[in-house]
Amino acid sequence: MENFIVSARKYRPASFETVVGQSSLTTTLKNSIKTGHLAHAFLFCGPRGVGKTTCARIFAKTINCLNPSSEFEACNECESCKSFNENRSYNIHELDAASNNSVDDIRLLIDKVRIAPQLGKYSVYIIDEVHMLSANAFNAFLKTLEEPPKHAIFILATTEKHKIIPTILSRCQIYDFNRIKIEDITKYLQHVADQEKITVEPEALSVIAQKADGAMRDALSIFDQVVIFAGGTVTYRHAIENLNVLDYDYYFKLVDFFLAGDIKNAFLTFDEILSKGFEGQYFITGLSNHLRDILVCRDEITLSLLEVGASIRENYRLQAKNCTVDFIFEALKITNECDLSYKISLNKRLHVELALMKLCYIMAEKKNSEHELLEKKKAEQPELKPEPPKSPEKTTEAAPVIDPAIKTKLSEKLNLGKNSELDNSSEVQETISIKKLLSGKSDTNAKDITPETPVSQIKTKLSEDFSKEEFKASWLRFAESIKVNEPRLYNTLSTEIPVPGNDHIINLKLTNKLLEEALNSLKGDLTEFLRGELKNDFITITTTVIEDSQEKTIRKPYTDEEKFAYLKEKYPQLQALRDRFKLDFETY
Repeated sequence: MENFIVSARKYRPASFETVVGQSSLTTTLKNSIKTGHLAHAFLFCGPRGVGKTTCARIFAKTINCLNPSSEFEACNECESCKSFNENRSYNIHELDAASNNSVDDIRLLIDKVRIAPQLGKYSVYIIDEVHMLSANAFNAFLKTLEEPPKHAIFILATTEKHKIIPTILSRCQIYDFNRIKIEDITKYLQHVADQEKITVEPEALSVIAQKADGAMRDALSIFDQVVIFAGGTVTYRHAIENLNVLDYDYYFKLVDFFLAGDIKNAFLTFDEILSKGFEGQYFITGLSNHLRDILVCRDEITLSLLEVGASIRENYRLQAKNCTVDFIFEALKITNECDLSYKISLNKRLHVELALMKLCYIMAEKKNSEHELLEKKKAEQPELKPEPPKSPEKTTEAAPVIDPAIKTKLSEKLNLGKNSELDNSSEVQETISIKKLLSGKSDTNAKDITPETPVSQIKTKLSEDFSKEEFKASWLRFAESIKVNEPRLYNTLSTEIPVPGNDHIINLKLTNKLLEEALNSLKGDLTEFLRGELKNDFITITTTVIEDSQEKTIRKPYTDEEKFAYLKEKYPQLQALRDRFKLDFETY
C-alpha cells in the first residue's frame, strides 16, 4: 500500500508560475532575479496558508539555478535544483523561530552565515514565524541582518508583522501577501480533482473555498477531508454535511417567508436549524451575508462580487427580483443589530426570534404606510360635488333681485344686448350662474368673463358653512399631524384655538415673534388643510403678536430664561443656588 501524501504537500507549487493568487509578488521577485537587483533581506508577511514559505523556497531555488529558463524559472535539471528537490541542498537553510527563538540560536545562525556556499552563488536563510524571536534575539540579529556577507540572503516569514520591532523592518524589503480569492481557490481545487480523477460539483468546491477563508493550504486539507467522506464523487450535500455548513436553501426559504409575512414558518425553520446543531449567532451572520448577496445581485455591475456556484447564483438572481432595495436595507439593519447585541442577550433564542418577527413585518408596515399616505392624500383633496340640475317645472325659488348696474355690466360683458333679460332659466346647458356671481361663490370675476371664455374654465369655489365644533376638530387634527416634527407649534395650536369670524378670517394670537415666524412656514399647509376639511375655499389665517400688557400677563413661559424667571418669582432661593454652583442653561 502506497503512503498517502496530503494534497497540501503533493500539490505544493514548485515554480513561480504555479503559485496561486499572488501574481504581483511573484512577478516582482522574477524581475529582481532578471535584473540582478537582489536585496540581502526580505520580509514575507500575510495570513496563513497564502504561500509565504513556498515563495521563499522557490525564490531560493531559482537564484541558485545554474540554467534558469527564459522566464527565469528553475530548470529542475541542474545539480543545484536536484539537490533542492531531494532535500539535500546545503545552500538553503530553514529555521523555525517558534522553537529556536533564543539568543544562542541566533548566534549559531550567525556562525553559519560566514560559511560560503558549496554549490551556487547564494546561501539563503529562511526564518519562519520570525515574530516569535525574543527581544534579545532580535537585537543579536540586527548587525548581521544589516550587513551580511555577499553570499548570504535572509528571507523572513511571519503572520504577525506588527510584532516585529521597527529596526528589523527597516532592514528588509517587505512583501505583503493577500488572501487568495475564492475564485482562484476553486479553480486550483478543480485542477487537483482532475489530477486525482475525482468528480466534484462546482457548488461543493465553492463551499470548501469559503470555508478555507482565503488560505490555500486549508482549502486543500478540507478537500482531502471531504473526498475521504464522500469517496470518488463529491456533491454539494456531501460538502455541507461534512463541514457543518448551513444550506443555502434555508436562507432562500426564510427570505420568502419574510416577504410573505409568514412568522409561523420562519420560526419553524429557525427551530430546524437549531436542531441541526447550529448556533444562533452563526445563523444570523449567515443571514446577513445572504441579504448582502441578494443586494449585489440586483445590478449586473456588482454581480461579480457574488462568489457562489452557477446554480446557486441563478437562485440569487431570481430572489433579488422579488426584493426591493428598501426591504434589503431594513433587513440588513435588523440582522446587524441582532448580531451586535447577541452576546449580551440572556435569552439568545428569543433574541433571534424577535429579529425574525421584525423581518416578517417589514413589508406589512410598508403596505400600511403606503395605504395611509394614499388615504391622507384623498382626504386632503376636496371633493367637488356637482350642483344637481334644476327642473324648470319644480322651481319655486324666487329670482334674485339684481342691481341694475351689475345687470347692465354683465349684459355688456356677455354680449347679450340691452334688451336681454337675465333670469334663472336658460336654454343653454352650460351657463354661468348669476346667483353664484352675486353671492361671491365663483372665483371668476365678472369683468374677466368674455363670450369666448369656455364654461369648463370657470371654476367654482366651495363655501359650505361649518360649525365651531367642526372647525375645532379640524384644527386639532392638523395639530396632531405636526406633533412629532413641530412639538412647540403643536402645544400652541392645541391650546390656542381661535374662533373663525363671519368672513371666514381666522386670527391667531401669538405670544412672541418666534412663534409667528415658525407658524408662517406652516400657514399655507394649515390653510389648505382647513379648506379641504371644512369644504370652504374662503378660509384665511392671520396672525397677531400680543402687545397689550394685559394680554401678556396671561402668556405662558416659552424660553428657558422665561421659565427660570417664572420659577424664581415663586422660589427666590433658585437664584442663590444658581450663583453658588455657577449654573447656566445648556446649549446645543
